[in-house]
Amino acid sequence: MLRAWAQGRPLDNRRQRAADFLPLKLRHDLPALFEELDALARVHAEHPGADGSARLLVALADGQAVEAVLLPRDGVCVSTQVGCAVGCVFCMTGRAGLLRQLTGAEIVAQVVLARRRRPVKKVVFMGMGEPAHNLDNVLEAIDLLGTAGGIGHKNLVFSTVGDRRVFERLPQGTVKPALALSLHTTDHELRRRLLPKAPDLAPAELVELGEAYARRTGYPIQYQWTLLEGVNDTEAELEGIARLLAGKYAVMNLIPYNSIEGGDGFRRPSWERAAEMARRLHVRGILAKLRHSAGQDVDGGCGQLRARALDQFPCS
Repeated sequence: MLRAWAQGRPLDNRRQRAADFLPLKLRHDLPALFEELDALARVHAEHPGADGSARLLVALADGQAVEAVLLPRDGVCVSTQVGCAVGCVFCMTGRAGLLRQLTGAEIVAQVVLARRRRPVKKVVFMGMGEPAHNLDNVLEAIDLLGTAGGIGHKNLVFSTVGDRRVFERLPQGTVKPALALSLHTTDHELRRRLLPKAPDLAPAELVELGEAYARRTGYPIQYQWTLLEGVNDTEAELEGIARLLAGKYAVMNLIPYNSIEGGDGFRRPSWERAAEMARRLHVRGILAKLRHSAGQDVDGGCGQLRARALDQFPCS
């Protein structure tokens, strides 16, 4: 039953089959268990994007809400917390701080909702929240998705600003996910200003920790870089990336900033500038990919749907 739920298959279709071999008491309890699983999360609103993505505002049983994103090419991005304590200055999610942790079941429930809409072969933990701050529950969800859920381990992507506990715990699990590290700059002091409550890890140290994990698992590290015009799209940063990632088992994902209301003056650079950065990194031997942030046309950056819905949605 748990396998069917995690894979998004209808539970009702299994009730008759289950009745053939399960103990009588368990058979009687199954309907209530099905209802409890279905009540973990429901889609409150869905916002399709022109790029094939869809932003979901997901209502939780206690009245709180998080966001999940159906991605093109059979992926889903899920949230791990209601809010976030890291306080990245260019992110909407962290503005209200951390409200609560999601349980492992609530994290998996977002994948279940996605699978009931379309095939899901990849899960990225890049939605609302910092997975490292909810490590036990996130690893529980990863274990379930990588076993009963049938998701390939390298297609489970743990995204973090960087925390030493992550590098200690992830190698110990049966399911070892791929790792995405939010780098955003090679300048230590600038990173402290952009990610004010992240662990104080210098970019060079973060890359070395990431490289050790990459070599251990056989998956390249995905470095996330939100491009901010005039802040981290400079010549100095290009040189810094080329220096830090030279010879590393890594992919640099350049993601133009998704403008938010009251975004403290940050702007996304032109697409031409972003493309030039990717090209010049390629020339220097760095695998760089220029990414579209899914849902740009519906202003669906993490935290934006929830923020717009607060007046109408009964969050407690």
